[in-house]
Amino acid sequence: MSLPKLRIGDIEAKIPIIQGGMGVGISLSGLASAVAKEGAIGVIAAAEIGMLDKKPTETIQEANKRALREHIEKAKSQVPDGIIGVNIMVALADFDDLLDVSIDAGADLVIMGAGLPLISNKNLAYKLIESKTKIVPIVSSSKASTLIFKYWDKHYKNIPDAVVVEGPLAGGHLGFKREELDKEENKLENIVPKIIESLKPFEDKYSKHIPVIAAGGIFTGEDIYKFINEIGADGVQMATRFVATHECDADEKFKEAYINAKKEDIIIIDSPVGLPGRVVRNKFLDDVAKGLTKPFTCGWQCLKGCDYKKAPYCIAAALANAQRGNLDRGFAFAGVNAYRIDKIVSVKELIQELIEGYKKAEGSAK
Repeated sequence: MSLPKLRIGDIEAKIPIIQGGMGVGISLSGLASAVAKEGAIGVIAAAEIGMLDKKPTETIQEANKRALREHIEKAKSQVPDGIIGVNIMVALADFDDLLDVSIDAGADLVIMGAGLPLISNKNLAYKLIESKTKIVPIVSSSKASTLIFKYWDKHYKNIPDAVVVEGPLAGGHLGFKREELDKEENKLENIVPKIIESLKPFEDKYSKHIPVIAAGGIFTGEDIYKFINEIGADGVQMATRFVATHECDADEKFKEAYINAKKEDIIIIDSPVGLPGRVVRNKFLDDVAKGLTKPFTCGWQCLKGCDYKKAPYCIAAALANAQRGNLDRGFAFAGVNAYRIDKIVSVKELIQELIEGYKKAEGSAK
């Protein structure tokens, strides 16, 4: 037996893996298309995607829309039969614009996290529903999943097509308070079954299966086997493992930050946007922890929850610097297991390793 396929509505991935969206610019068309080519789902991160190649005549908002469209079209042209998704943070000030571009450019799915996708723009919501683009929110609790599905059911007589369940071991911004991260009830393996249960009334009402994708801390093929066959997920989302690939869109120095990291270097910080975040510790962050600020001018308030007048640094600029390899002026988000990575491989090699690990776990279970 091989890995099960991941079906989301009428799209089907041969490999039940979604490559997590990583901004700013860590997962663009290069990584997404390479993942899609191997039969998994490649994802482009929309957050401040235009910062990396903004033209002098453009506003940041215009650059973001242009760059996102270009990357979706490029990825889809490179892998016409592949599945390409877009990750859009609900907290982004230009969320509506980026969602609109994703639909128009033909993204196969939009994965929406960093806030609840309770879309109040009715024209945009109906445009999304009527398109072929699948709706996939990211949640960290059954309370959140129930709220989202009730909202869509009530306002649009429609529900999302799948759900990504992100636990507290993920990289980047986390959907938990700092004091909640180590609680037993918040472990991914404990959250997933509760969310599966919370979706059953909606599955019954709409007569369709709602795939649940587990995310956060999943590292090996054995982990994938566990979450699909023992916990009940339909697939997994993995981000950290895809950073140390040749096709990842980040600079080599960014990838080396993972390879050189020790376990104690993976830490939790308080992000300027008011959420805990998991990162690779470096001098930039040490300076911030000492109270040293990194003065900046806010080009525009890209995140709704960012109080840029009080922020010690611009997180968008810090992440863009890191993407370019300038880690003296930025830092890398990373999952809890990033320190376990010791080399850069191709996406093909990584997928093959995960398949072999899955089969090994499957054989042990018989």
